[in-house]
Amino acid sequence: MSLKPTAGARFLLERTAVATDERSASYRASIHTPDRVLEVEAELALEQPPRLTASAYADDALHKQLMAIAKQVSRAANKSRADGLPAWPRRVLRWKGPGRGA
Repeated sequence: MSLKPTAGARFLLERTAVATDERSASYRASIHTPDRVLEVEAELALEQPPRLTASAYADDALHKQLMAIAKQVSRAANKSRADGLPAWPRRVLRWKGPGRGA
């Protein structure tokens, strides 16, 4: 499956590490647009805002959308952990169509 959209953007987060206490995880995030792929490192932790590395993209809307997705993953991790399930998903893929906000 190609991640290159014809419109909008696809956001892919792939887990690279989980802390031994499972309270945080590292992800390699990529933003796929019709004309480019942007790579970002993300640090997600329970009860803390996500931290994204600086990146070379100029579109602030893409950054806001990625931050919103990272926050959703962190909130879901907290609930999963409380339910006794693995906290951090291995892979998260989201699509945002053109004109859709975070």
